[in-house]
Amino acid sequence: MNTLDRLLIANRGEIACRIMRTAQALGIECVAVYSDADRRARHVREADVAIALGGTKPAESYLNIDKVIAAAKASGARAVHPGYGFLSENATFARRLEAAGLIFIGPPASAIDAMGSKAAAKALMEVAQVPLVPGYHGEDQSYETFRAAAERIGYPVLLKPSAGGGGKGMKVVENEVGLAEGIESAQREARSSFGDARLLVEKYVLSPRHVEIQVFADQHGHCVYLHERDCSIQRRHQKVIEEAPAPGLTAELRQAMGEAAVRAAQAIGYVGAGTVEFLLDARGTFYFMEMNTRLQVEHPVTEAVTGLDLVAWQLRVARGEPLPLAQNQVPLRGHAIEARLYAEDPDTGFLPASGRLSVYEEPAAGVGRRVDSGVQEGDDISPFYDPMLAKLIAWGETREDARLRLIAMLAETTVAGVKTNRHFLQRLLGHEDFADARLDTGFIGRHEAVLLPPAEPLDDAFWQQAARLYLATSEKQTEPSPWAAPSGWRHARPAEAVLSLQCGEQQRLVAFDPTEPQARSMVGVRRGSALHLQWQGAQYEVHAADPLAQSSAAHAAPGSLAAPMNASVVSVLVAVGDHVAAGASLVVLEAMKMEHTLRAPRSGVVTAINCAAGDLVNEGAVLVAVEEVDNAA
Repeated sequence: MNTLDRLLIANRGEIACRIMRTAQALGIECVAVYSDADRRARHVREADVAIALGGTKPAESYLNIDKVIAAAKASGARAVHPGYGFLSENATFARRLEAAGLIFIGPPASAIDAMGSKAAAKALMEVAQVPLVPGYHGEDQSYETFRAAAERIGYPVLLKPSAGGGGKGMKVVENEVGLAEGIESAQREARSSFGDARLLVEKYVLSPRHVEIQVFADQHGHCVYLHERDCSIQRRHQKVIEEAPAPGLTAELRQAMGEAAVRAAQAIGYVGAGTVEFLLDARGTFYFMEMNTRLQVEHPVTEAVTGLDLVAWQLRVARGEPLPLAQNQVPLRGHAIEARLYAEDPDTGFLPASGRLSVYEEPAAGVGRRVDSGVQEGDDISPFYDPMLAKLIAWGETREDARLRLIAMLAETTVAGVKTNRHFLQRLLGHEDFADARLDTGFIGRHEAVLLPPAEPLDDAFWQQAARLYLATSEKQTEPSPWAAPSGWRHARPAEAVLSLQCGEQQRLVAFDPTEPQARSMVGVRRGSALHLQWQGAQYEVHAADPLAQSSAAHAAPGSLAAPMNASVVSVLVAVGDHVAAGASLVVLEAMKMEHTLRAPRSGVVTAINCAAGDLVNEGAVLVAVEEVDNAA
């Protein structure tokens, strides 16, 4: 049996912190690695040892195999846990670790080869007569081959990176017109995220459920399934809400899917934690999608309903121990739901957000409450990595108990300094169709009008309550303002105060009675001169303002194309003097490992370009100017 006393975690963020929590509780010392952008990150602070990898982008740091192995050797680590993403499904990495005498906390490289490639996995399942979604999974990566395959299976089609998961690089193509652009974008994202640009194409199945089976195997030939998770609530092919068990599954269907997942794992000699993902249609027919040969982001909901620690199981299996439970001993109790808290702006198409967390407060601890996070107040959120801040997990005896508990946890969560999807998650969990478990992968798009309503103007009640709260917290203000002072006392009349406040682009001179009690519907936290508050579920930032000054917000000229977030420029697709149509692709940006194409706001001529490939640009920076002209082509 292998001795495992020091573990290097080749990852960052919440998963690195979560692995440390279990490993350190088992008496294992933990080594963190970090990029230049992460030198003050939480996972670095919580590790027993931290080693710099240098660089900022993943390819320069967390995806650099030579640097990770050198760090493991320098630290004296006996094993490496890859977490999820980055090198977690890289067979070369697993082989390099083995050659270096290090234990890889994951499956054999041969299993990663078999299932880590979506194309290879589908070919294997086809031989095993596992139902597959129609598609093309071959080696020929030419445009003509993809075009022919898409025409054969019928649009819409889904392009997917062959070498990875997590929604990175996945593109829905509605017709042949968008196929070439979709292939190029998917290949760039796949290369950036996984170091492999190969793609496969599948028929895009409309309105399925995404149900996955957690499997676990040891080195002695034993394999069990730890029930299923429903991960149907997705946006941009990335999971937002996950739950266990999947609502509405019969015991017979659960067993059939579980046994199929175990057969798939055993067919490739699998060892460790893995997840077999299926599409489930309304008739109860399931189709193999892929196998993720690693620990999943959503593993906490499985832990919640089984009472098991999957990271502890991973470490024990890596030491050569047998699985602690047989299939008929695996518990299933209650229901758990997980929400992913992202630094992103749902109001702008879920564009990722970066900046400093001026406020970060998690919900109170309690029975059935769990938070897996990778940040603390004051941390910087980098544009180079995945935008997840934390996972909030609620457990209850019933699904409704878990749902209501998770809504309460989100209400207690306060984040300021970067935009988040917190309010969106509250609306989603509160939607009647979610409450009734009417789930499929098109849920968010179908209910977009309710889940993403247009912003309402701030009413008088907001300004009155904000003013009282601002004044009540004024003793914490570090930058006194003459515009945030009470106006005086009036004989025989109620006291009155006047504040000039600004929230975003809105500014208001507010007269109010400071002696009135503060409404419980508004909760605020003061940091310096900024008041961060929640109002009707949404998060706002309020400042004292000079009523005589104009808004300092810069307004770009009509036709200007500004960066919607901090990002790096992948490519500029036009030149000065080009005639462009409204909606034409002008610039491709990359942020949080995802590509975003910026399109012309109107027809016209490109009159200025203020960026080039490789540039880092800040949110609001004008990148391209398009001037409207008569008869523009």
